[in-house]
Amino acid sequence: MDKFAPSTSASRTEFAATGDGLRLAVEAHGADSAPTLLFAHGFGQTRRAWTGAAATLAARGCRCVSFDARGHGESDPLPGGSYHMQQFADDMLMLARAQPAPPILVGASMGGLLGLVAAGETRPAPFRALVLVDITPRWETRGVERILAFMQAHPDGFAGYAEAAEEIAVYLPQRSGRKSEEQLRPLLREGVDGRLRWHWDPALLGGDLVQESERYQPRLLAAAARVDVPVLLLSGERSDVVSHATVAEFLQLVPHARHVEVAGATHMLAGDANDAFTREIAGFIHSLDDADARPGARIARPQQA
Repeated sequence: MDKFAPSTSASRTEFAATGDGLRLAVEAHGADSAPTLLFAHGFGQTRRAWTGAAATLAARGCRCVSFDARGHGESDPLPGGSYHMQQFADDMLMLARAQPAPPILVGASMGGLLGLVAAGETRPAPFRALVLVDITPRWETRGVERILAFMQAHPDGFAGYAEAAEEIAVYLPQRSGRKSEEQLRPLLREGVDGRLRWHWDPALLGGDLVQESERYQPRLLAAAARVDVPVLLLSGERSDVVSHATVAEFLQLVPHARHVEVAGATHMLAGDANDAFTREIAGFIHSLDDADARPGARIARPQQA
């Protein structure tokens, strides 16, 4: 058993400039000398989706870097609102190349799809390994429609935090309790009318981006077949976005990939089962060749539940 190596570095947030002049909010946990995990959130989420996992894995000896995608959270929206998938992929590649060594990409939903494109199409590979969180190149339409319905609801916002908390509770019935005002503050913005609205740019839903993702499927399938780095696919047992059929297709395309189904979890896997999520990632990291880690960097083996 490796010694537990807690990090003494507090999280810190900085802003990185994209090629087209936007600022992306980037948060890092852990020592700069440690092997890096780059976390990419899903559509409509922010880097805060990874807060619990990043803290846990930083304590195990990793450097955990998460960021808000353009138009999400504290990152800048795109003037004019003409978003395209390639912009998000370019931002991810920029951040990966800014790391001391190729990071392990942990991508949920949209973040995982962008990681597949980058890993399959870019040489040399921008990532040391790839962790896909409840996403495959082909997905179940009903699950995506449910996500979009949540994002499109309440365009006029909420009168207060309690109203927003109730909406989240309905959307995520598997979670116990209601989110507090403190937990909700980073997820909502107060408009000039005093009403609270979600943290994403409404233009993300109003343009061609959603339809474009469907057209990306042939490209995603082709990219997956060219991925030559280690891959871990984590899926939720109760997910409505991936299924046994989409997982089987992915494993045919990427036969060296490892698949783990997390019991009881939905598409929101990291939030539903953070302990199991981080345990699987820590085990995957430990199984990799540590040749690119700096001297003295250690990753603690995960404890079994």
